[in-house]
Amino acid sequence: MNIQEQLTGHVKSAVQQLFNVTLDSVEFQATRKEFEGDITIVVFPMLRNIKGNPQQIGDKIGAYLQENVADVIRFNVVKGFLNLVVADSYYIHFFNDIRENVTYGFQKAGFERKAVMVEYSSPNTNKPLHLGHIRNNLLGYSVAKIIEAAGHKVYKTQVINDRGIHICKSMLAWQRFGNGETPESTGLKGDKLVGNYYVAFDKAYKAQIEDLISQGVAKEEAEKKAPILLEAQEMLRQWEAGNKEVVALWKTMNQWVYNGFDITYKNLGVAFDSYYYESDTYLLGKDVVTEGLSKGVFYRKEDGSVWIDLTDEGLDEKIVLRSDGTAVYMTQDIGTAIQRVKDYPDIGGMVYTVGNEQDYHFKVLFLILKKLGYDWAERLYHLSYGMVDLPSGKMKSREGTVVDADDLIAEMAQTAEEISEELGKLDGFSETEKQRLYQTIGLGALKYYILKVDPKKRILFDPKESIDFQGNTGPFIQYTYARIQSILRKANFNYHAAITDLPSLHDKEKALLKQLQVFPDIVQHAAIQYSPAIVANYVYDLVKEFNSFYQNVSILGEEDQIIKTFRVQLAYKVGEVIKNAFSLLGIGVPERM
Repeated sequence: MNIQEQLTGHVKSAVQQLFNVTLDSVEFQATRKEFEGDITIVVFPMLRNIKGNPQQIGDKIGAYLQENVADVIRFNVVKGFLNLVVADSYYIHFFNDIRENVTYGFQKAGFERKAVMVEYSSPNTNKPLHLGHIRNNLLGYSVAKIIEAAGHKVYKTQVINDRGIHICKSMLAWQRFGNGETPESTGLKGDKLVGNYYVAFDKAYKAQIEDLISQGVAKEEAEKKAPILLEAQEMLRQWEAGNKEVVALWKTMNQWVYNGFDITYKNLGVAFDSYYYESDTYLLGKDVVTEGLSKGVFYRKEDGSVWIDLTDEGLDEKIVLRSDGTAVYMTQDIGTAIQRVKDYPDIGGMVYTVGNEQDYHFKVLFLILKKLGYDWAERLYHLSYGMVDLPSGKMKSREGTVVDADDLIAEMAQTAEEISEELGKLDGFSETEKQRLYQTIGLGALKYYILKVDPKKRILFDPKESIDFQGNTGPFIQYTYARIQSILRKANFNYHAAITDLPSLHDKEKALLKQLQVFPDIVQHAAIQYSPAIVANYVYDLVKEFNSFYQNVSILGEEDQIIKTFRVQLAYKVGEVIKNAFSLLGIGVPERM
């Protein structure tokens, strides 16, 4: 039980006895640095129930707590803020309670908590993953890890967009220009090879448009009548009709892409528990629409198309089935959500990691599922995120100007190597160890830079800035972890026994313990908010607190053996929490740097 939980009951008792008032809740905050205290009770909200001067109310509650709570040793009141000084013994006892708990801050999954499915990545099979996909994957994977650490069973999944006109464009371009080349014959990853033909299609398409315009065809008409586009549309019709040759080519080229994706996912350090393919799911939901029609959830227009009217909820009318009976994306998403719950009956909620351009789509989807009567629809969440830009500008897949995910991962490792060599801190490392370290630093820099930002915000990503060894960066935190491991290697004595007779705490020790104490709440809060940024910025604050401790007190140079043992234990625990917090972000930590 943390200090807030302990004090809440005592504050409520104090208010009941002193003012004959029952409080529903007690508001706490960290004590400001300019005032003495470890935790602050905010008196102002109590004025709704207690009449009087906030200074006098704070004084009375403070006196009651000092007299009745052993861990409260002093207090002061500043303009309605009751600052409490907590006994060192409380923090020492807390530390001994968590010292050997290697999963401190994490909660085991319980039967009372429903499982959560987290969807992320969901790429198209006509191009390699790019920087935008990286943010999607990092967010989805990290949120899944955080929700799991908060005590839920988690299923990680993705929908692979493996059908449609964009896939046929790559297929047709390969038929036209490929001369039978394969990933094996070219040495290219399959997703890159297929992506090249998506770009080749666009070039050929634009050339045909220019040719038609030069013949006097209007631009809008030329864009519709370009022969290569008409061929791609015909290929899509053949695929939907089950043409054996088209389907065989589709399977072959998609497999090239899947093999390429697997390499990228491995390099990025993300994984999935299940996969859904649009080619399997695009017909799902049609039966649900028929059922919804009979219930009056949907209605049919004169042309035979089926719609839902959401104007009473501030939205608009939305089509769910075309007049020819074919499904739209909304139909498919309705069916897929329902199918997932059939596949995983213990699911109590789902998280969709999709860019903010789809905000409206998910509002409509969730509302439709609620109207269809699915109780789990109340626990659906769109993890909406902003785009990632580079100093060079916006990316465009069709023009081949995207930042390739594999290239960026490699570039980050290369940048980490250049900076590490400049700093000259790699004496004694073998070449293999160096390369592994560059990968850890480079990938950690990339992940931390993206995840420390609130998901809803747009990011301007600067690779070199992200690998700075100072400031709020992944390498700075990794370096602190490595520093702690160096301390532990030099501690040539048994520092594992519990310390119960420590006379008092240094201010820096106490500050570090207070920071450690909030880690479980940080994990729960990050899970509720679906925000890895909360964990990222917590671990940065923890590292800053440790570095202040490291600079102001002697650890291995301390003459008192009890104090020295405690400080090494404290360093060890901080390192462990850094490692665990970074694991929630999918980031590794090096033992040496």
